[in-house]
Amino acid sequence: MNLFAQAFAWLFAPERMEGTYALPTLLGQHLLYTVISVLIAAAIAVPAGWAIGHTGRGREVAVGISGAARAVPSFGLMVLLVLVLGVLRIPEAAVVTFVLLAIPSLLAGAYTGIEAVDRHVIDAARAMGMTEWQVFWKVEMRLGLPLLVGGIRAATLQVIATVTIAAYVNLGGLGWPIIQGIPLRRFEQVLGGAILVALLALLVDLLLALAQRMAVPTGLRTSSRDRSTASVPASS
Repeated sequence: MNLFAQAFAWLFAPERMEGTYALPTLLGQHLLYTVISVLIAAAIAVPAGWAIGHTGRGREVAVGISGAARAVPSFGLMVLLVLVLGVLRIPEAAVVTFVLLAIPSLLAGAYTGIEAVDRHVIDAARAMGMTEWQVFWKVEMRLGLPLLVGGIRAATLQVIATVTIAAYVNLGGLGWPIIQGIPLRRFEQVLGGAILVALLALLVDLLLALAQRMAVPTGLRTSSRDRSTASVPASS
């Protein structure tokens, strides 16, 4: 418990708010790399996932790519890209690493969201005269949105955790107190940095969990509540 007290004392020390490595600056760097990486990954993976889910083609390839990407060690990949691109392109190498790690979850969330839509609903939409674009945009995409948001949630949390290693190549972020504190044996600093990363991940997860819940169409939320109410036996 003494170490936790020292960690919180380190976190709330006035000097943590000043200088190049002030905690607000490190937090901003962490969020910047996270947002940029997830947006780039989403621009690549979401359209591809939607196309796979709508057409039913290429699913095996997508599953294979996703599985292979999940198996790649993030730190080793980042070091390899730094060596390939050169020390003058370290930020680009880091972003490419984070993008590659975010793609599998986004791809899976996009195509499983479309695949999960009841085929009878899609057939009914086509029977009403909807074009393929209308079927996708008004039916498949809307009903598959919760799973897509779930994919965004998983990808974002993975990137937040992985951006921590950016400090190894001097890119800042909340991993910097951890990376700097380990060789100096400042364990209160290491724990303080870990607490900040964990709190950031928990906060983002909470916000995206709420977004995922709100992404469920109103009609489905209402019918789900009605079924739950109907399943509760009446009290005698």
